[in-house]
Amino acid sequence: MKQVSDIGVIGIAVMGENLILNMESKGFHVSAYNRTVDKVENFVNGRAKGKNIYGATSIEDLIGSLKSPRKVMLMVKAGKPVDDFIDKLIPHLDKGDIIIDGGNSHFPDTDRRTKYVESKGLYFIGTGVSGGEEGALLGPSIMPGGSKAAWEFAKPIFQGIAAKVDDGVPCCDWVGENGAGHFVKMVHNGIEYGDMQLINEVYQIMKDVLGMSADEMHEVFKEWNEGELDSYLIEITRDILAFKDEDGTPMVDKILDTAGQKGTGKWTGTVALDLGIPLTLITESVFSRCLSALKDERVKASKILKGPEISFSADKKAFINDLRDALYGAKVISYAQGYQMMKAAAAEYGWNLNYGSIALMWRGGCIIRSRFLGNIKEAFDKNPDLANLLLDPFFAEKIQTAQAGWRRVISTAVMNGIPVPCLSAGLTYYDGYRTERLPANLLQAQRDYFGAHTYERIDKPRGEFFHTNWTGRGGSTSSTTYDV
Repeated sequence: MKQVSDIGVIGIAVMGENLILNMESKGFHVSAYNRTVDKVENFVNGRAKGKNIYGATSIEDLIGSLKSPRKVMLMVKAGKPVDDFIDKLIPHLDKGDIIIDGGNSHFPDTDRRTKYVESKGLYFIGTGVSGGEEGALLGPSIMPGGSKAAWEFAKPIFQGIAAKVDDGVPCCDWVGENGAGHFVKMVHNGIEYGDMQLINEVYQIMKDVLGMSADEMHEVFKEWNEGELDSYLIEITRDILAFKDEDGTPMVDKILDTAGQKGTGKWTGTVALDLGIPLTLITESVFSRCLSALKDERVKASKILKGPEISFSADKKAFINDLRDALYGAKVISYAQGYQMMKAAAAEYGWNLNYGSIALMWRGGCIIRSRFLGNIKEAFDKNPDLANLLLDPFFAEKIQTAQAGWRRVISTAVMNGIPVPCLSAGLTYYDGYRTERLPANLLQAQRDYFGAHTYERIDKPRGEFFHTNWTGRGGSTSSTTYDV
């Protein structure tokens, strides 16, 4: 058949369907294919009717409809389905053709797939796509990595369909080789987990300590969204709190308090442990979802385990300002930890990540888009080697301003028995990071006492290790140590 399409997309679920419509609306011809061919027919005769979208009936049909170099984007479930489709596509593609994985794949899989596809004379792009259903249709944040040679061919399409900020700058740029794109998307999702949990903790304090109604909370989040907390997640929280069920009561109060997850938050925490990065706030947000899933146990425990009676007598309006400061301060910590993790990964995997560019990619389209990402971009533009976001003058001052209210919020929550794992993890990280001397000297002594793991001394050069025969019964032989 005549080769007419600029790109082919496999997978017509919510994200795939909306990305196809987005591409077509930006002037690209698209071929669509789904393993269940009925979905293709329904799509072509439904939302895609009358548009420059070709419905392919087979992989051969799909490949035959594409301009060279062929670009095929997989929007299928992460894992084995991606590998299966890669193997199905390879025999039909020619040298220089490009396979793109737009799903939530784990970055080591993208590393492996890039090498495998390149060994066949083809190119591979593993790209994070964030923004959900609406973002896919109207403009997502796109984070591509993989075979650098493929970028010039995918760039016009990706930057054409991406969200735009600052008078047309696309929220999409090349991230790095191999799994770099999916790694950055993973960190994005980890920050997303943290942001959501922080908002939930503030919501619970408002509801259970301050006794605020959903409508009252709606007004607070509405005001916050017009200030420095302006972000997509604050915006949708505002809208959720105002939404009423058919009986006129708040819909949010009807929803069961058990949270789901798809694995990217867990990956972020696991990789942080591998890299030795204290991703405490984000990891706590994952555990909070796990704890929420123990609904039946929590119901039973609530009848047995007692906490303090809730009591609040301070100035309510002033405390709401404290909540705002606590949320802002902890949010800064979440991003600071995420950027620390990306810097460690860049060193570990040999990636040359542009941290200001990543902040720009997250400015629009994605779930964590927020006003202060512009400040993050400015921080890394001023100092690309910035060790930690907290050391940038803008954020150092913001944390200094926020911390008094932040501490009052955590104290109030603890005294009233309200769990605030992420708000407190963020403050604990801040206090730990700013502390010149932590008690790890005692920890090293303990390790050396029971395991002869050795220690360094403050009165000797770094890199010299010592062992003490603490009991008089040990020898001079020491053990090895594992340094994160």
